[in-house]
Amino acid sequence: MTIVSTLLGVAAGLLVVWLALVVVLLVMCPRKGMLSEALRLLPDTLRLLRRLAADPGMPRGVRIRLGGLLAYLALPFDLVPDFVPVLGYADDAIVVVAVLRSVVRRAGTEAVQRHWPGTDEGFAALSRLAGLPQRALD
Repeated sequence: MTIVSTLLGVAAGLLVVWLALVVVLLVMCPRKGMLSEALRLLPDTLRLLRRLAADPGMPRGVRIRLGGLLAYLALPFDLVPDFVPVLGYADDAIVVVAVLRSVVRRAGTEAVQRHWPGTDEGFAALSRLAGLPQRALD
């Protein structure tokens, strides 16, 4: 019986962790207009993440976070299945924004701007979405 109760305890714990993640995603869910803007920036954002992760000048913690994020995005399953309304497709964008905020706090806005492959307008939109400090672009 101890193996069965252990497995049930692990399953219950995983369910609680998953529910907590869903609640966090609901709280962090951006407005509908911001979500469409985030989806439009997705190709440039993915290139940005890859460039930051490949930069040997980035701190190790930043590169580990970015590598984990890229692995998460490459996996065929999500925290929230795609059939769940709104959050099903928004969870990737929310996770990217959360990791990007963490990366900017550690690596700095200048590093993100230096590696940004898109337009200045795209960087301004990314800054709004990720809560980066707003400043005049060079």
